[in-house]
Amino acid sequence: MPDRLRRALAGHVEKGDVPGLVALVRRDGETRATVLGSMSAGGGAPMRRDAPFRIASLTKPVTAAAAMLLVEDGRLRLDDPVDDLLPELAAPRVLRRPDGPLDDTVPAGRAITVGDLLTFRLGIGRPMRPCPLGDAMAAAGVAVGPDAPAMPADEYLRRLGALPLAHPPGERWLYDTGSNVLGVLIARAAGRPLGEFCRERIFEPLGMRGTGFHVASGETHRLPVSYAHDASGALSARDDPRDRPPAFESGSAGLVCPADDLAAFFQMMLDGGGPVLSRESVASMLTDRLTPEQKAAAEPFLGEAAWGLGVAIEPGGRFGWVGGLGTIAFADPSAGLVAVLFTQVMVDWPGFARLYDEFREFAYDTPASP
Repeated sequence: MPDRLRRALAGHVEKGDVPGLVALVRRDGETRATVLGSMSAGGGAPMRRDAPFRIASLTKPVTAAAAMLLVEDGRLRLDDPVDDLLPELAAPRVLRRPDGPLDDTVPAGRAITVGDLLTFRLGIGRPMRPCPLGDAMAAAGVAVGPDAPAMPADEYLRRLGALPLAHPPGERWLYDTGSNVLGVLIARAAGRPLGEFCRERIFEPLGMRGTGFHVASGETHRLPVSYAHDASGALSARDDPRDRPPAFESGSAGLVCPADDLAAFFQMMLDGGGPVLSRESVASMLTDRLTPEQKAAAEPFLGEAAWGLGVAIEPGGRFGWVGGLGTIAFADPSAGLVAVLFTQVMVDWPGFARLYDEFREFAYDTPASP
């Protein structure tokens, strides 16, 4: 690991910003790693390189890749309505005003499509500001967040389908909900659970043996404690065991995954898809899907990035995303670089942006092979 990057990361551990971390930089077939700190705050067991972290929203690109496999299989098409597989979302109604009362609706102009789910343009997701629909999503247990909904997938779709859309399908980018719905669509189209499909078609071909929607029995000691900050700013352990199959396999935020496994996934994307996806599917995922107006409306969340299918694309072609429980991953085709940083602290502390920027900058110190 380059000295500047290691020093920067060690500084955050020494200050107590994060109890521990795992960072990987892959370039030209060589992986350099640094493992620092402990599995828990207060001097717990040393951090392990193979520790499975809760990767939260870094689940989204994996779910998108699973959907593209079904497109390649001919079971899904991006322009197809989801009504047949997701009847709970058929004939949606739309609020007259996104911040208006829930009973003031009109019929949607068209059905929600598979592509709408992948591009977060299905019409419902994280509200940009407080509103009755956001309150209703929270009350129904389908609000956006870093944890899986606490209900089976069919019940999740039933509750979500009972709510109106904030915008007509295809009109506005709204974060997160599309990936959870997409995970249910994949399971129904494939005729088996999302985790089982991903294991066979993505994890096993890439050697991602430590990745899944929960840790295996007897392996909970390898799972770092997850933290957020309490009202005083101190680290507080979250109630997030991940030691049993979840009620809902969240395509948005549900995976636990070691850093090397996620690096293998992003390396697959960087290499053009083999042995999992076709080159055409990867190119489709990395194509900007948003109009200038949609980007402007999403700017507070996306910044300067575009959005493809389940992944953000920055100017210059670098692609990746951030997980709200403290994880970062990106790949840069121009540099032949894959970089992964896993911490176990929710990104609700002011210094996370500095850690993020330092990692993205100093990862490029890793020399390319001659």
